[in-house]
Amino acid sequence: MALECVAVLGWGDSGSRASGLVFNGVRNSNRTPRKCVCRGGFSGLSGDSVIKSADNQNTGKSSNVNDVPGKLCKDLISLPKPLTVADFTVTPNDGTKVRISFKGLPGSFSEDAALKAYPKCETVPCDEFEDTFKAVELWLADKAVLPIENSSSGSIHRNYDLLLRHRLHIVGEVQLAANFCLLALPGIKADQLKRVLSHPQALASSDIVLTQLGVARENVDDTASAAQYVASNGLRDAGAVASARAAEIYGLNILADRIQDEPDIITRFLVLARDPIIPRTDKLFKTSIVFTLDEGPGVLFKALAVFALREINLTKIESRPQRKRPLRVVDDSNTGTAKYFDYLFYIDFEASMADPRAQNALGHLQEFATFLRVLGCYPMDATL
Repeated sequence: MALECVAVLGWGDSGSRASGLVFNGVRNSNRTPRKCVCRGGFSGLSGDSVIKSADNQNTGKSSNVNDVPGKLCKDLISLPKPLTVADFTVTPNDGTKVRISFKGLPGSFSEDAALKAYPKCETVPCDEFEDTFKAVELWLADKAVLPIENSSSGSIHRNYDLLLRHRLHIVGEVQLAANFCLLALPGIKADQLKRVLSHPQALASSDIVLTQLGVARENVDDTASAAQYVASNGLRDAGAVASARAAEIYGLNILADRIQDEPDIITRFLVLARDPIIPRTDKLFKTSIVFTLDEGPGVLFKALAVFALREINLTKIESRPQRKRPLRVVDDSNTGTAKYFDYLFYIDFEASMADPRAQNALGHLQEFATFLRVLGCYPMDATL
């Protein structure tokens, strides 16, 4: 595996208080990005790439594929490992396919979201959420798909932090309805299962069915890795909660589908890219921003009022303590010195940045925000 140079050094830093709007950290569009020329190749990268099995991750030992029935091994032996930061090299992109990075194995719900947004895309599996960002930043992928919130478990806070840490732009969203299936090896029935593996959220969302079966529950990194682990190790006493497509990929049978407690579990994903898209007003757009405020009574009310005054609908508000400066010290003459959490506020609103209402609202907000950054302006996804 050759690697001469892989780097995109990005744009210049932005200050905390802008003299003009900060679009994802870029103040002056005339500034030229610094980058290196990337050469090299990644052998065997494809949409069917898989990461090391859960067995490898937990024990450090390789699975013995000789113990697996022949028809279940047909694809597992030849599939390469997924990307990690250490493995990043560049494959020249001929422009025929959009390459989408995602966290997990083929058959995961994140990959389903990528295929919903770009049906003919080439998917690039990654080990961690941060690796999906780096794959795009290092030109290994054109875009990344990132889960941001779920109707069952709420916001994915780690990914909000990554949005701020990296300089990618939100260029789209995908809403995906989950269909959790109970999978097992061919010939195995549900009453033979002693344990079921899956992502913790999938297991929690399927509590009623799993309780009725009386099985032990084991957490793994994602739903598709649970299916891959059961198949690659030939586990006859174990099942997996995963997607129907994971069953097809790893040669498992579907013992039951739609086993989630709530019939409709929706996950919202963001599509990220190196460059923003041009905002439009001829279709429904959504804009995502992040900002900070000074401490004081009514400050958040004033921030939200800039949208209400212009009849702009807010669809999401999320607050996260600042990691680098979690506490703000305030000297109150009446009560003495007080310490408060210093928060970042993430907001999504229904308006395009090409709409004068949105431009005026952000100009108004900037008057008293100590930091303001536009994370992206993108078309709304109204389909399931």
